[in-house]
Amino acid sequence: MSDPVCPLCERPIPPDAPQSLHHLIPKLKGGKGGPTILIHHICHKEIHATLTEAELARSYASVDALRAHPRLAKFFKWVAKRPPQFLSKTTGGRRKR
Repeated sequence: MSDPVCPLCERPIPPDAPQSLHHLIPKLKGGKGGPTILIHHICHKEIHATLTEAELARSYASVDALRAHPRLAKFFKWVAKRPPQFLSKTTGGRRKR
């Protein structure tokens, strides 16, 4: 069986790669029990470093919307060239709460 593929950076997610389940609608905004996607941990960190929970719930509750965000699109294109197990510090600072 082949490894699942991250829908954001389109790299495989082998069992030994750091991975996360991302709630498309944040749990704090009514997404508990809602749809989730399996993604690389580094992709998950970048989403939450870029967008607030409110922005995620309001405008970025789909894979297509996340991939279309300018900063995230640039990040996903960059990280796609890295090995699946790649981890680094999240670029930029934490988003403002």
